[in-house]
Amino acid sequence: MKNKVMIVDDHFVVREGLKLILESDDSFQIIGEAENGKVALELLTGIQPDVILMDLNMPIRSGLETIKALNDQNNSIPIIILTTYNEDELMVEGIGLGAKGYLLKDASRDHLFRTINAAIRGETLLQPEIMNRLLAFNKKSVAKTSQPNKAMLTPKELIILHALARGTKTKNIASDMNIAERTVKAHLTTIYNKLGVNSRTEAVVIALTEGYIEFGIE
Repeated sequence: MKNKVMIVDDHFVVREGLKLILESDDSFQIIGEAENGKVALELLTGIQPDVILMDLNMPIRSGLETIKALNDQNNSIPIIILTTYNEDELMVEGIGLGAKGYLLKDASRDHLFRTINAAIRGETLLQPEIMNRLLAFNKKSVAKTSQPNKAMLTPKELIILHALARGTKTKNIASDMNIAERTVKAHLTTIYNKLGVNSRTEAVVIALTEGYIEFGIE
């Protein structure tokens, strides 16, 4: 069965390039494309992609505005943000909105496929270059503001954070740790509260920045 992909980008050349790459693999099918968020939301009333590739800067309705609208609709389609080299602040905001991953627009074919497949599986896969940028941006932000002391993380919480950094799904974390999935989810809630975040990717970025875990994401 083919994975259904929707591409949302205001640049025709970018959309065509992604289509050519994805359609070179029989496991992907492009079922929709849009030049801005408004058109994307209209199309999504009639189609159900498995994943959406979303540009950030678009006219009429931006990528972040579109993600917010989808969140308001409780739409759970995984979204991968397409980014360039000068959008770090927007990328961080996208993390808070639940984006499943980021792709530089010049990412390799193999990494494009791996990131999409990871998102469809419910996992998060970040290019090391993007993670480094997020870390650098977050360190600058922390330097500009006084942060409260964060509560110490327990050994189990650190194990879970390492698993999150590897993109491991909740049920697999539970299996690896020999605990119930609901217990993992309870630990995740505690981790998010301690770190002051709302998503897996935010937790990983903060944990790496603060030195709770080491950088080792492939």
